[in-house]
Amino acid sequence: MALEMKVPSPGESITEVEIAQWLVEDGDYVEKDQAIAEVDSDKATLELPAEASGIITLKAEEGDAVAVGQVVCLIDTDAPKPGGDSKKASGDEGSGGDAEKELSNKNKNSADTNEKGDSKTEEPSKSSTPSQSQDSKTYATGTPSPAAKKALDEKGIDAKDVKGSGRDGRITKEDAVNAQPSMGTPGNGSRGESRSKMSMLRRKVAERLVSVKNETAMLTTFNEVDMSAIFALRDKYKEDFKSKHSVGLGFMSFFTLACVRALEMYPAVNSMIDGKEMITYDFKDISIAVSGPKGLMVPVIRNAENLSFRGVESEVKRLALRARDGQITVDEMTGGTFTITNGGVFGSMLSTPIINPPQSAILGMHNIVERPIVRDGGIAIAPIMYVALSYDHRIIDGKESVGFLVAVKEALENPEELLMSNNVLKALEL
Repeated sequence: MALEMKVPSPGESITEVEIAQWLVEDGDYVEKDQAIAEVDSDKATLELPAEASGIITLKAEEGDAVAVGQVVCLIDTDAPKPGGDSKKASGDEGSGGDAEKELSNKNKNSADTNEKGDSKTEEPSKSSTPSQSQDSKTYATGTPSPAAKKALDEKGIDAKDVKGSGRDGRITKEDAVNAQPSMGTPGNGSRGESRSKMSMLRRKVAERLVSVKNETAMLTTFNEVDMSAIFALRDKYKEDFKSKHSVGLGFMSFFTLACVRALEMYPAVNSMIDGKEMITYDFKDISIAVSGPKGLMVPVIRNAENLSFRGVESEVKRLALRARDGQITVDEMTGGTFTITNGGVFGSMLSTPIINPPQSAILGMHNIVERPIVRDGGIAIAPIMYVALSYDHRIIDGKESVGFLVAVKEALENPEELLMSNNVLKALEL
């Protein structure tokens, strides 16, 4: 019996997916629940498992866009699992192959004979009709002198692109010194190129980013954060925290809880536009941008306002691992109300992050660098991070955006009081 395998729905509002990669070949025997393909939707990459065991027949090519519910392969469930030694066909082909090889050798010998015969008749023709240009050239024509060759090498100019003015057309040092590379002449490096089709996920991300730039009044405000207090807390408690909770005490928990506090103070930043209405949420679902094998993904930490430092770090680790392993689901990446992105892990000093629609704001973290600052009337060296808040000016005013970022800065520079209620051990559950 031939079982028709259809594309399952990966989530609401998704009507089409793309066959990113077949993990099996046409005619392979597959086991039930074996991953046979990777499919891209506009939100995630998912594996397609075999619904039964049998011989598979592919009905779609890699790169094909297929509708949800469309048949992409057939599985012959009656086919026996291969394991025989049947090589008869290949043996028969071998005997036929010997005959073909013998015939091929005869043809090759005949062709060699003809080529040799042709070469004998053509040779006198070539030597008997020399061109005029060959008579006027010598071995020296186009050859640079040692000094000229050095000058040309330094300029990256090929000798064949220079006309020599010396005896018999030799390239002199003066020719090399005066030679100028043509603006339209390729250099000595590689000039190859390659083309690859963008995945459906990447194409959708591109469309959304362009629409954000075109359809929102996006503006970015900046500030700097002295990370000294967070460094001190991490240095003192990170080992105890990791040994007890099996997860590291990173920067993301501090930033997430600082944003939760600031969103409570400035609810417009936790809002979004729906037509002519503004929706403000009383929960804080924080999207975190992570790098996955298929590009940037933005899983969501649900109800971050209810999580502790341990809870945030555990959830960040879980989501990051699922994104890295390609196991993240559409549901885990939808419904966020605010986004945090960390370009600092790649070395970014400063950026203007693009809003993650339909949200209205995004916080950009950056690298931490020791910089001189003024502290208590004197110059001190401190680990400083520049932070950026991009926001939709249609519903978030300058006062609210700047106030939000200042609130984040205050919480990060005084975490013990503002994020831990002056009880570090309780906050870290130690």
